[in-house]
Amino acid sequence: MDGVNNASLPVAGAASFSPTIRPRRIRRTSAIREMVQETRLTSADLIAPLFVKDGNGAPEPVGSMPGVQRLNIEALVAECCELVALGIHGIALFPVTRPELKNPQGSEALNPDCLVLRAVRAIKAAVPQLVIFTDIALDPYTSHGHDGVLTAAGDDVDNDATVAILARMAVLHAQAGTDFVAPSDMMDGRVAALRAALDDAGHPQVGILAYSAKFASAYYGPFREAVGSAAAAGTKLLDKRTYQLNPANRREAIADALLDEAEGADLLMVKPAGPYLDILRELRDASSLPLAAYQVSGEYAQIHAAAERGWLELRKTRDESLLAIRRAGADLILTYFAKAVATDLNRG
Repeated sequence: MDGVNNASLPVAGAASFSPTIRPRRIRRTSAIREMVQETRLTSADLIAPLFVKDGNGAPEPVGSMPGVQRLNIEALVAECCELVALGIHGIALFPVTRPELKNPQGSEALNPDCLVLRAVRAIKAAVPQLVIFTDIALDPYTSHGHDGVLTAAGDDVDNDATVAILARMAVLHAQAGTDFVAPSDMMDGRVAALRAALDDAGHPQVGILAYSAKFASAYYGPFREAVGSAAAAGTKLLDKRTYQLNPANRREAIADALLDEAEGADLLMVKPAGPYLDILRELRDASSLPLAAYQVSGEYAQIHAAAERGWLELRKTRDESLLAIRRAGADLILTYFAKAVATDLNRG
């Protein structure tokens, strides 16, 4: 082949190559791509998690979550009004309990005038159409930071004693006006207990959003900072593996979720969202209930951190991450990006 110019050689079969099926035809222009897009994200798909604090002080930024703040009730109500104007229909509310109100039993959770219940009443008075999801778990109230009361030995969470408290807690939330109680504790039997308690107390209309596949994840650190449960325990790495799911277990996660459905849950949820898209997809195929996914604090923080360093483009990465969650099967997404996404969607 000495002396031959390889660039001038013909490509074998090039002249006759003409595929009949050309997938790129439907990617040719932006208009065509928009017309055939399979998954879309709207403001109505989003639930905004919000942190409420006591007192009249200014909003407090959460250091590990850019753009996220702890709000007093007055500021919280104003924020809810803005979210409704943007087309967001729901919020998930999390209280920041003062340290002096915490104890091993989490007894502040049963105070009928506790912070979160005052917040629910104030929001409903101002924007009654907003759908409120309230967290049913004891970690914002316990001095040890766990989601329930501990056994006598203090080495584990007492399942049945915790469920009894959560049932009473759910009734208080229903009386305050919440639309959905959201048990995030992962105790056995809690959905059935909450449903029975709500019905017996005359609140059959109040729904249950079950944290059905909640994993013992490393992605929760910033949230625990935000509500102070990590500070209560003196660590950001609380070991909750006796009640939250093993990240390695797929079949167990689906079984837990379907058990919640059988016990009377109205909506099921996977948490975290992004690292568990396979669970989300399988649960979507296994259940006809509406399905939520929680894009948790660690997912939010890592996208922001990479964007701040110039490694990723914030808006495009944010939107791609949310589309992936919707594509996997989520009807609703709890995300700290909710307000920013809704604002961009309204701008067009």
